[in-house]
Amino acid sequence: MKNLSKYTVIGLFMMLLGLTACGDSKSETAENDEGNSEMEEVHTEGEAEEVMLTAKQFDALQMKIDTLHMRNMSGYVEANGQLEVPPQNEATITSVIGANMVSIEVIEGDKVNKGQTVAYLSHPNIIQKQTDYLNAYSNNQYLKKEFERQKTLYDAGVGSGANFQKAEAQYEASRSMANGLEAQLQQLNVSASGVRKGTIYQRVALRSPIEGYVQKVEVKTGQYVEPQTDLMEVVDTHHVHADLMVFEKDVYKVKKGQMVTFNVQSNQGQELTAEIYSVGKTFEENPKALHVHAEIENKQGNLIPGMYIQGRIQTDNTMTTAIPESAIAADGEKSFVFTAIKEGEDWKFTPVEVTKGTHDGEWIAIDFLKEQEPDTQYAFNNTYYLMAEMKKGEAEHSH
Repeated sequence: MKNLSKYTVIGLFMMLLGLTACGDSKSETAENDEGNSEMEEVHTEGEAEEVMLTAKQFDALQMKIDTLHMRNMSGYVEANGQLEVPPQNEATITSVIGANMVSIEVIEGDKVNKGQTVAYLSHPNIIQKQTDYLNAYSNNQYLKKEFERQKTLYDAGVGSGANFQKAEAQYEASRSMANGLEAQLQQLNVSASGVRKGTIYQRVALRSPIEGYVQKVEVKTGQYVEPQTDLMEVVDTHHVHADLMVFEKDVYKVKKGQMVTFNVQSNQGQELTAEIYSVGKTFEENPKALHVHAEIENKQGNLIPGMYIQGRIQTDNTMTTAIPESAIAADGEKSFVFTAIKEGEDWKFTPVEVTKGTHDGEWIAIDFLKEQEPDTQYAFNNTYYLMAEMKKGEAEHSH
C-alpha cells in the first residue's frame, strides 16, 4: 500500500512537469508566432513605402520631375503688363503711291527677311512715273550736251555769255528733275537703270523693311490702296520684352538690374525670368503707374507682343527652398514630397516628410526633417495619386 501511494505521488509529479513543459512550449510558440507576425508587418510596411510606375504609366500621368528650386518667397512687388517690342523692331508697310494690290506673297505668321517681297502693286500711275523719268532723263542728256557746247564756245570767246548761262540753268534744272524722279522710282523699288534701257515695269514690289514675322495683313488682292495706307505689320520678336506697370506706392522699391519672374496668361504653368533695364520717368493715368521694361532671359518661340503677363519684381534677395504646391501631398497632419529615381524603364517614388513654410502663389517654402542630396529629383505633380497608390499597397500587404 505504501508502495502504491509512493508511485501515485511520483506519477502525479511527472504529470505536473509534463503540463508545465507543454504550457511553456505553447507560450514560446505563441511568442515566436507573434514575433514573426511583427517582422512580417514591418517588412510589409517597408515594401509599401514606395510606389513604382512603369514608363507607360509615367507618360500617361504626364509626370513632371525636377530638382528643388531656390526662390524669393518674400520681398517682391507685384506688377502686371504685357509683352512688347521696341519701336525700331516694328514696321508698318505702306505704299507711296495709289495703286491696286495684284498679288500678296505672305500670310499672317510668316517669317520674312529684311528686303523680302511681301506683295506686288500695279497701276497706270506707276507706269506714268517711269515714262516721266525716262522723258526727264532724255531731256537732261540733251541739255547736258547743249550746256557743254555753249561752255566750249564761251571759253573760246566766240559764244554769248547769256546763252551759256541759259544753257547751264536749263541743264541744272533738268538734272534735278531727273534725279527727283529717279528717287521716286527707288521708293517704288523700280530699277532706274532698267527704265533708262527702255524697260517699263508693269508692277512693283512691296518689301519688308525689317526681319521678323508678319503680324497683320490688312489688304486684299485687287484692292485699290491710297498712299500711306497701312497694308501690313511686321514685328521682330527677337527683342520682345516685358513691359510692366508699377503703381506709385511701389515705385521707390524698383530699380534697374532687379530680377522679375512672370507668367504669360495663356500659359500659367511656364515661369519666365527677366532683368529690368529701364524704369520710366513719367506716370500713366488711370491707374497712376509707370512703365518698367525688363529683358527676358529664357525666351521661348511662342512669346508674342501683346500677350498679357503677371509678374513679381524681386526687391529682396533672400532665397529659400521652394516647391510647387502640386508636389506636396498631405497624410493626416503630415506633409510629404516624393523623391523620383529612374530604375531601368520604370520610376520609383519614395515619400519624404517635410514641413511647409511661406506660401507664394503656386509655390511653398519647405524644410526637410532629414538632409537630402542636392541633386535629388522630385515629383512635381500627381503626388496625391502616388500617396493613394502607396496606401493601397500598404492595405494589400497588411492582409
